[in-house]
Amino acid sequence: MKRLLALTESPDFVCYRYRIAAFHDALAARGWQLEVLSQPKTSAGFLRQLARIAAADAVVLQRRLLSWWKQKALQASAKLLLYDVDDALFLRDSNHGKAAHSVGRWGRFRQTVRMADACLAGNEFLVQQAARCTQIAKIHLVPTCVDHRRYPIAKHWRTGNGVQLVWIGSSSTRRSLADAEAGIREATRRVAGLTLKVICDTFPEFPGLQVLPVRWSSDTETQEIADADIGMAWLPDHPWSLGKCGLKVLQYMAAGLPVIANPLGVHHDLIVHGETGFLAETPTQWGRAVETLANSPDLRRKMGAAGRARLIERYSVETWAPRFADLVDHLAAGRGLATTAGAKAA
Repeated sequence: MKRLLALTESPDFVCYRYRIAAFHDALAARGWQLEVLSQPKTSAGFLRQLARIAAADAVVLQRRLLSWWKQKALQASAKLLLYDVDDALFLRDSNHGKAAHSVGRWGRFRQTVRMADACLAGNEFLVQQAARCTQIAKIHLVPTCVDHRRYPIAKHWRTGNGVQLVWIGSSSTRRSLADAEAGIREATRRVAGLTLKVICDTFPEFPGLQVLPVRWSSDTETQEIADADIGMAWLPDHPWSLGKCGLKVLQYMAAGLPVIANPLGVHHDLIVHGETGFLAETPTQWGRAVETLANSPDLRRKMGAAGRARLIERYSVETWAPRFADLVDHLAAGRGLATTAGAKAA
């Protein structure tokens, strides 16, 4: 049994759950034992982990921008080092007070990409940025994936009054809802009784709009999404947003919900305007999109089914798990490590 060690924030970290742990079964079928190691906050803790890193057959580093000496130590210890990127780590985020571009962050990102044997990038923008740092052959597109089998399919029984929008995310990304407020208000003007379900650990207040707060839980999130009618997403108009991989949109699609989102970044790739949802930018466009979907359960059902089918084909664990296992085997073989007999090159 070969050992694949994931260096991540924690075993419960959302990026680990969706981008690595989701492929556990496919990896096990190829003879890979997946282990997870929480990234330490101190240099001493990092040094203590080097023995476990050296004992693994392959290591996946998630999201971290390491200092130069940690890069060198990790590179020297790991037999095969993969760098998993699902955010624009080389930029300051949209909540930061300073400009997005950072010479220091870009320098650490560039060096980490260069020292890795391969980079796993979550969208095409991240592929392009990583390719600025090293040869393109080392960069592999691995989208964030969702297991659609975990999601009930929305019933779409509501019409008009009482239709429910849903938004899911973290407290940091919840700030983007403020940017969508004008569109939400226009929707409430057009659709009486509209409700916004927010699945999070903090909750906004929109005067005149009923906000249904639902504390996030891994046990209930899939059902809470499927109990809604329309999924919504909004990315801030900021360079950081281009690195986002659209997890909330994928979750809505898995549950058979049509999605309304602003036309920015990965939203263009995930949503087929007029087929699986709507790309809406202005308040008027948002209001019309919500009104159209609120008044037609059949259209919501049709768009939701198309979105779920698109997810299964392009962004599902079912589709990508064997590809991910192929890739790990291929990269291990390239380093002279034993792999499963008959594994196909990625």
